[in-house]
Amino acid sequence: MKRRQLLKHLAASVPAMKPKLMFKQKINSTAAGLVLVLMSYSFAAKSQQMGDAEKKSMEKGSIYPALKGAGQGVSGPGSNLPPEKMQDWEDQKFGMFIHWGLYAIPASGEWTMFNQKIPAEEYAKLADQFNPKHFSAAEWARVAKEAGMKYMVMVARHHDGFALWNSPSSYRHFDSWETAAHRDFVKEYTDACRKAGLSVGIYYSPLDWRFPGYFDPKGLPDNAALLKKQTYGQVEELMKNYGKIDILWYDGGWLAHKGSDADAAWFWEPLKLNAMVRSYNPDVVINPRSGMVGDFQTDEGGADVKGPIIPFPWEKCLNLNATSWGYNRAQNLMPLKQIINMLVNTVDRGGNMLLNVGPDPDGVIPPTHVERLKEVGNWLAKNGEGIYQTRPGPFQPVDDFYGATYRGNNIYIHLLKIPAGAAVVKLPPTRQTVTACKVLNGKKVKFHQDMAGITIDLATVQLDSLVTTLVLKTKGR
Repeated sequence: MKRRQLLKHLAASVPAMKPKLMFKQKINSTAAGLVLVLMSYSFAAKSQQMGDAEKKSMEKGSIYPALKGAGQGVSGPGSNLPPEKMQDWEDQKFGMFIHWGLYAIPASGEWTMFNQKIPAEEYAKLADQFNPKHFSAAEWARVAKEAGMKYMVMVARHHDGFALWNSPSSYRHFDSWETAAHRDFVKEYTDACRKAGLSVGIYYSPLDWRFPGYFDPKGLPDNAALLKKQTYGQVEELMKNYGKIDILWYDGGWLAHKGSDADAAWFWEPLKLNAMVRSYNPDVVINPRSGMVGDFQTDEGGADVKGPIIPFPWEKCLNLNATSWGYNRAQNLMPLKQIINMLVNTVDRGGNMLLNVGPDPDGVIPPTHVERLKEVGNWLAKNGEGIYQTRPGPFQPVDDFYGATYRGNNIYIHLLKIPAGAAVVKLPPTRQTVTACKVLNGKKVKFHQDMAGITIDLATVQLDSLVTTLVLKTKGR
């Protein structure tokens, strides 16, 4: 107890500094005096449009259409996993992203604190009412399993600085253990994932808007050093205290919301940081947003996936509710057809898809989200053989028409949309000899193979209203 009190005293003694780029406006005295419920309402009542910095954050995560940003960052001996240790992650194909924290209370997205220029001391008051009565990590895992997902990635701490675990390294003890909830949500989550047989992923943001030094690390080196110390301490806690972690998903490595994550490697020293990570979890799969070349690349947002197969591990991450990653009163739920199209387009190009949900302040995934995910799971129950544990090819995808995956001697053709009036699908030549063609778990389909390619006759095929999966049985190479 004495040590904890001493730490609090030291933290409180650090001079409060104002960043150059945010928190310039103070909430007036009338607003400051409102009760927390009214304060959170005022947050939500403001515009729910993305701010410029938030848009740039998403844009820098895009590797389409020219794969910009892929492979950037520093690397060193042992910093990345060898291909054979990426196989399990590449096999899984579909996971659940979870953005949840204090920002669920104002219900206007995870960038609420920054976009609405809320001073840190005012925003921190939300922790006094963050005490979810119906939070159940087991329920989250159940929803993910029912959706056909194989892994989960939970936001342990977003850019607002609030940690969802017992974090002694947290600056000014801004975490769920020492505030109203008095719970370690990361422990509950990691335990539930393992019990459900799901791979465990943790999202962590080095960025923390409470530190002026983040916005001017060279001009405010002492404050920036406090931020970096917190990052190293918290990442070590997450890697050391919660058993085997399968995925470490960084976000917010860029400095002052400018440049790229790789540009900030001088500050974060990601090779040092991730050497520490691998000392606790040698086989953890790490994304590229700490400034280190990642084990996989990321493509963020709801833009369509098009083009050829991508020849390295990558992941598409996007929102089920397109309005924001965190819980939002404004709902723009993805249609089922769009989700299935996105999944097969991603898998046909060699990627995994990480689909985000934003639980409400009580920790409950909205029922409309649960129902939509169940519909996805129903499709995967019938078509998952052509998704899980596959690799892209042997045919390059044709945008808005079809794509292909393979496993063993089976080739799976995903038909997204048949051109009007068409009754056949013509595939390029392959050295493999096709011995049979059928709808996956359905009837045989007529086909013809010659030197020009493979012609599949769809005249008698009942097509799936979402995506139809055909399987070609082959022999030979």
